[in-house]
Amino acid sequence: MKKLFLLFMIGIFGLSCSQQAPEVLKTSFSKKALLQKVENEDGKTVTIQQILDQHKGKVLVLDFWAGWCRDCLKALPKAKELEDNNKNIDFVFLSLDRSKEGFEKSLEKFEMKDKENYWFASGWKNDFNNYIDLNWIPRYMVIDQKSAIAKYYAISPEDPDLQATIDKLLK
Repeated sequence: MKKLFLLFMIGIFGLSCSQQAPEVLKTSFSKKALLQKVENEDGKTVTIQQILDQHKGKVLVLDFWAGWCRDCLKALPKAKELEDNNKNIDFVFLSLDRSKEGFEKSLEKFEMKDKENYWFASGWKNDFNNYIDLNWIPRYMVIDQKSAIAKYYAISPEDPDLQATIDKLLK
């Protein structure tokens, strides 16, 4: 009986922890989501809207990650390759590290200090992440030159649709 219960619990836990593609692939952000605040490395607070405004007119990739996330760390070399192969677009890294200290340590440890980094001080559950159905990391989004969502859901920097979306936007 204990074995059966254990198998049941593992099955339930496994189902609840897997990355599921959202049913609706959004093409724009809600006003409430855009008001979500994040912190940069210096502790300055900005909104998602301010970040998008800084990159308006350019193709932007949002990379959601954390230093504690094994899948994110495994993807880092390919994410760097995506960035290196697309020097003409912008990348913003949104950290879901659990503390400011963890965020700072991750940036140092994984050589991210030379990139544009922000941290969700409010934690995983917030208006922006809830709106985009963030249920797992890593996650990648492509934002077009007018700040609309061009690629809503990619879980790997090697997703061929990610590069195809970038290429299409640059034509």
